[in-house]
Amino acid sequence: MAITRINHFEAKVGSEQALYEFLQSVISVVKKCTGCLGCQLLRSIENPANLVIIEQWDNIESHKQAANAIPPETLKDAFALFAKPPAGVYYAV
Repeated sequence: MAITRINHFEAKVGSEQALYEFLQSVISVVKKCTGCLGCQLLRSIENPANLVIIEQWDNIESHKQAANAIPPETLKDAFALFAKPPAGVYYAV
């Protein structure tokens, strides 16, 4: 069953562009992962510190396996850009 994952991010003050660029780089990796049907980064018009990634996957397991495609040290560096921990939820039609 195909699923959609919506991930919410909030950048620290002054880190908005850096977080946006980091997430763009992650998307380029995610799109190449097995089971990825689509991935899009959106930035809030009202508050550029708020970002969303919308991912479509063939199933939840494919999404979970794709997390291994991002090197842990890269993810660790990104946490310095977050105002609060990212949050994500799976959805289905």
